[in-house]
Amino acid sequence: MNRSILIVICDFLLVSLLAFSTVDINKLPQANASRPLKLEMATNAPANGRQDLGDVMRLALDEERKNRDVLVGELSRARETVGQRDQQIQLFQSQLVSNGERTAQLQMQQTNLMREFSVAQSNIENLNQQLRATTVESVISKEQRAAMEAEARKQSEKASLLEKQLAQLQNSNQLVLSEREALANQLQMSEAANRSAIAQMSQMQEEVDAQRQQNAQLAQGVQALASKSSELAQEIRQSQPLAPNELFDRLSTNRVLASFSGVKSGFFGNDSTHTKQTQTVLVSDGTNTVALCHVQDTPLTLWNPGANWEELSGTLAYGAIVIPMQTLSFYWGDPRIVLIPLTEGQAHSFTGKIYRLARDPYKFQDAVVVGTRENYYGECRFQIDLTTPQYLKMDHNSLKGLFGKFNPSSGDLVFSKMGEFLGVMANNNYCALIRNFAPAATLRYGPGGRNQPTAQTLADLYTIVSTLPFKLQ
Repeated sequence: MNRSILIVICDFLLVSLLAFSTVDINKLPQANASRPLKLEMATNAPANGRQDLGDVMRLALDEERKNRDVLVGELSRARETVGQRDQQIQLFQSQLVSNGERTAQLQMQQTNLMREFSVAQSNIENLNQQLRATTVESVISKEQRAAMEAEARKQSEKASLLEKQLAQLQNSNQLVLSEREALANQLQMSEAANRSAIAQMSQMQEEVDAQRQQNAQLAQGVQALASKSSELAQEIRQSQPLAPNELFDRLSTNRVLASFSGVKSGFFGNDSTHTKQTQTVLVSDGTNTVALCHVQDTPLTLWNPGANWEELSGTLAYGAIVIPMQTLSFYWGDPRIVLIPLTEGQAHSFTGKIYRLARDPYKFQDAVVVGTRENYYGECRFQIDLTTPQYLKMDHNSLKGLFGKFNPSSGDLVFSKMGEFLGVMANNNYCALIRNFAPAATLRYGPGGRNQPTAQTLADLYTIVSTLPFKLQ
């Protein structure tokens, strides 16, 4: 990747992160102040730099892809050039082989002609000697002399012809040698060009490989930035407050009906059955899923002495899906809040939304309270009470009822403006924050819950509640 592009991307990402970041500074209380702290949060504005960042990365990726395409084209042309050079070399080699064979044939013909020329010269010499001998000797007849002269002329003509053929063969041989030398030069030039083309092709192949690695790194960078942008966009969306009407509309389609039933002995030995129902939701901490409600929405009562229940049962229903309760636990922070755990398979069987625990319960000062026994909801302001860090105090002067007779009371569910689950109203003034699902005690439900010490457990839990500050009871 070009250094300039990396610098632009890094600068743009840094500026975007600085633009998206907000800092909340809570004013510290004075040493002698006794007023409860109020939480004021500002909503982060949605970022508008994500598209520009993606455009810059896409332009960089397109530029690198164009460079890779150019290199690939040059590599293809270099490969074609090498192929053509190989064909020329093979042609030159075949021509050299052919010229070698032709040279050998010419040399053989030259040798034969030289042999015949020597024989003809010998014959001429012999005839001349014979002619001189016949001139001296008078006994030779004119006919024999004429025949000998004709034979001498014939041999002389043959020698001249052979001499001409020999000269032509020498010329042809010289031409063949010249062609062979030219072909050898062309072959050397072709081999040199081929070696150069192979070296160029190897270099271009290395450049293409380097370009591919760079493109892969660039693509990974783009994916990483896209992932960061998606996470940033999701965080921005999650930071946007929901209108209470929208939150209640979603809640109305995701509520679960919790039904409780219990059997205990009366004073005269008669068994009595007690039943209750309430609307609640499923909440997850990322690992476990539970349904929550107030103990007063169940047949159980925290008191000393506690009641001895012979049998406890209950169900959670969402539409046509009904799941029997296996256990019921009491929240360690405030035993008046009961937890009904679900297995992973049971949680997945529900098609409604499972709410998450609030990661930052103090991010917004206002919250939405939804009634479980009566159909109402509204918006109100909660304050931090330093003497009760596990609770939020309701500011009754800020109540804004939006539907129904809005009079918050114990057992109502409290949600943040982002739609996360904050807690359950422990009484009419304080909301118990749910940080986790740690139980203070657990009761078995169903057939396996018989003969368990419910009276002692309820009495012990009542003792815990009675030790809480009076304003929380």
